[in-house]
Amino acid sequence: MPRPHVNRIATALPPHDVHEAFVHFVGQQLGDSRDARLFRRLVARAGIAHRFSYFDPLIHLGQGEGERFYVPGAFPSTGTRMARFEQLAPGLALEAVEGLALGAERDRITHLVVACCTGFMAPGLDQRLIQLSGLRPDVERTVVGYMGCYAAVTSLRLAHHIVRSDPAARVLVVALELCTLHFQDTTRLDQLLSMLLFGDGCAAALVTANETGLALRDFRATTLAEAADAITWRIGDDGFTMHLSTEVPAHIRHAMQQEVARPDDGGLLRGTAPADYPLWAVHAGGRAILDAVESGLALPPDALDRSRAVLHDNGNMSSATILFILKRLLDGVGTTVPRGADGFGVAFGPGLAAESFRFVTA
Repeated sequence: MPRPHVNRIATALPPHDVHEAFVHFVGQQLGDSRDARLFRRLVARAGIAHRFSYFDPLIHLGQGEGERFYVPGAFPSTGTRMARFEQLAPGLALEAVEGLALGAERDRITHLVVACCTGFMAPGLDQRLIQLSGLRPDVERTVVGYMGCYAAVTSLRLAHHIVRSDPAARVLVVALELCTLHFQDTTRLDQLLSMLLFGDGCAAALVTANETGLALRDFRATTLAEAADAITWRIGDDGFTMHLSTEVPAHIRHAMQQEVARPDDGGLLRGTAPADYPLWAVHAGGRAILDAVESGLALPPDALDRSRAVLHDNGNMSSATILFILKRLLDGVGTTVPRGADGFGVAFGPGLAAESFRFVTA
């Protein structure tokens, strides 16, 4: 049976770095308060320097002249936000796909899997992307919707199953998120700290039976039922509202410790030890989440360097994030990353759920 491989990954970002502008905007909203001082301290510890958006902070956050999208007291409705998603998302997805340099291979794509939890439109992003990118109209389409940060792992799992069942299949996986469409008009510190993490981005991956890149071994998921409400993502009249409990890192740390102590092969580690995996691709959900995984699994201090670098350079881009991390790993295969090395990937999201996979560099 063929082993599916992630052959190539390409990424795309909107043009505006909004991280510092967001921090300044929130500072103005909070004024000289205890929450403002706490917010500034937590910003300094977040491990994030850049986050990208289509919103020009000189206009849309009120720092210059022009039409503003976010006006305190009059933030846009969900309908207005979705209209902006429909306008912007297809172009960013196309940029990521074009980065794969498919060339004549474009006509050989058989399947398209699109993951997204920050926007809805019909005809869908999958259909628009087929039209814009010139893929064949008979490409089989699947949309992985509203699963949050682990959706790209779910999408890779689908691609894995498709290629295993049909070795001639060539699967295009696209994860796109426009998280900054859902900035909320609030001075609640917990919500502001959640919004501090998120930026926009898109990644595209080609998965085939060609034995180059990252060989996908297997996938496994689990849910921490006792923490079901720790991460939620709900649709309201004023966009989608994120709830990210401060207890999430503690839940993840405890779950990882249980995985290490588990005496059987039924868990995420499948009876193996963290030391069996020299390569790690852990979703950069935030510095505290990466710290929780590192300490829970007793990983070496540099094990999550790629995840921390993506968090620093891009923030948390929800489902697209782990593909950004895998791209950094994939780009180093044969140079800084040895061939034939075992790797472990995992992402966390609503549920509280974890989606994991094992891979080998080829």
